[in-house]
Amino acid sequence: MSDGQGEAYAGLGEWTPESLAVAGEVRTVVSAPHPVLSRAGGDVDPTAEEIIRLAADLVATMRVSPGCVGLAAPQVGVGARVFAVDVTGHPKAVTVHGTFVLCNARVVEATRWKPGREGCMSVPDLTGDVKRASRLVVEGALPGTGAAVRLVTDGFEARALQHEIDHCEGLLFLDRVAGAHAVYQRKVYL
Repeated sequence: MSDGQGEAYAGLGEWTPESLAVAGEVRTVVSAPHPVLSRAGGDVDPTAEEIIRLAADLVATMRVSPGCVGLAAPQVGVGARVFAVDVTGHPKAVTVHGTFVLCNARVVEATRWKPGREGCMSVPDLTGDVKRASRLVVEGALPGTGAAVRLVTDGFEARALQHEIDHCEGLLFLDRVAGAHAVYQRKVYL
């Protein structure tokens, strides 16, 4: 598969967080209204040592956070277009690509829009109803190798990807709700 300009895209292939060959460290998750959460992150070099370490740290932080299915660099105070996702085992997940990290990701196709409830580690006291595409095509790069990736997903994993891409654009789910009537006090704390 190609983008028409010569760059070939593939799926995740054999990539795993362990292929980063760096032990991730757990980082502190920042909460709104921290200013990094409202600024678009910059594009990164996915082969740079600091980005490989950041990718490993995002996975490590996500893994120790109960109920967490995604974590973006701005949520750990870094203004960069990098995020981790893993919806494995979530009851709403149908398509599951496992644990992965993408750099400089962008949505190239979004269809079948549906509302759904979202929460966020950076907005711990609230949830909200957000309309998102339930079928999604995303392109980005893998940290470490820099390999170009094209993921096709749907349902809950598609929602998680859009949520994390929004973080990289300086947006919270609260920026996407239809209004105050679609925001709720969180009933269950993870």
